[in-house]
Amino acid sequence: MTIDSILVPTDGSAAADRATEHTLSLAATFDADVHALSVVDLQQAAGPFSAGGLDATFVERLREQANEDVELIADQWAQPERFHGTVEEGRPSTTILEYIDEHDIDIVAMGTHGRSGLRRFVLGSVTEHVLRESPVPVLATHATDEPPALPYQNVLVPTDGSDCATAAVEYALSVAAESGATLHALNVVDESIVVGSPGATLPSNYLDSIETMGEEAIGELADKARDRAVAVETAVERGKPAAGIEAYTDDVDIDLVVMGTHGRSGVERFLLGSTTEEVIRTGTCPVLAVPDGTAE
Repeated sequence: MTIDSILVPTDGSAAADRATEHTLSLAATFDADVHALSVVDLQQAAGPFSAGGLDATFVERLREQANEDVELIADQWAQPERFHGTVEEGRPSTTILEYIDEHDIDIVAMGTHGRSGLRRFVLGSVTEHVLRESPVPVLATHATDEPPALPYQNVLVPTDGSDCATAAVEYALSVAAESGATLHALNVVDESIVVGSPGATLPSNYLDSIETMGEEAIGELADKARDRAVAVETAVERGKPAAGIEAYTDDVDIDLVVMGTHGRSGVERFLLGSTTEEVIRTGTCPVLAVPDGTAE
């Protein structure tokens, strides 16, 4: 699994700045090209009540600011020959997805919130749409007061042994190996999805069997890590998946969470898209969301 090109959409916001920091660190780690994209959304800028279009001077200011946002990233990247800056007009989420496809992007890094008002771009809704539609992994970051720990020292991959979890594992292993980070393998046994009604309980031996399956899944992952000389720590816990993941990231000072976007169905499910989205929405740690099949 290789990472040769990383895209960071930008609007110059604090969230986009954080995504840029992760992008530049990953690009340096994997010797990848950096793509910076700013989308001028004229429809959003005009608003719902503008019948006569936008003033040409105002549109030019939007384009100039977009160019400045892109150039700011170029100034931070030490390899100008491996930088690609673009300003386009259109609907942000659509334009980002088209750019991913047209330029063979391997990872896209996005902030989860952006500016308000006419210059907003990297909004939660845009990131959410890209997360759900992107054919490549999406690194979702938050605007935080503290700078991120880069390169990564502790990478967490929640796993249930599903195909989608396996795709996330391959990315987590590669990032940990190239960064020299410790890989943390976590399985959370979600009791709630197998309890039929409030107050119901499960036989202890049944929960034990589910826990054993989790131990087997992270045991296989740990073997892969050791084969690649990656330091690894494992844990199996019980509770709500998203809450368990967030608690672990806080307790261990995780720098990056790598998760699949879909998982098993039925009583064995764990890495659901909803869980990944919840961790992205409510957690403070960057999350690399990996679609099934992207590590093949």
